[in-house]
Amino acid sequence: MADDRRDPFRTFNFRLEIDDTPVAAFSDVTGLQSDGEVADYRTGMDLPLNTRKIPGLRKYGPITLKRGMVADSTLWDWYRNIATGKLDRRNGSVILMDEQRNDVLRWNFESAWPNKVQASDLKASGNEIAIETVELVVESIVLEVG
Repeated sequence: MADDRRDPFRTFNFRLEIDDTPVAAFSDVTGLQSDGEVADYRTGMDLPLNTRKIPGLRKYGPITLKRGMVADSTLWDWYRNIATGKLDRRNGSVILMDEQRNDVLRWNFESAWPNKVQASDLKASGNEIAIETVELVVESIVLEVG
């Protein structure tokens, strides 16, 4: 009997690409989500006397990225473009890899731009890694398998 077991993928092997360019490694990616609104509708002739549920507008993200701070201002520069009024929307992907580092799942996002950037709190008595956080607003997320 063949082994048809399919183990779930682990969350620790992933990478981020923005406009087909690999970006420095991140320790956390959250917000790969979609939800939507429901519109109620009813005509005066509908029987029984209840409403129909119709799909409404879809909403995605925001995608939050966290990484250790290094001497790289790429994400801050992108944020500065947006903050100074320069339209700079980019497409990208979060790619999940298996334990052999083969791509297995890809969340493709479109028309992203950084809405928030945050540096770590600094403490003279601390021993923690400095973490920067970037929040990307996106217009769509599509899952691609394989």
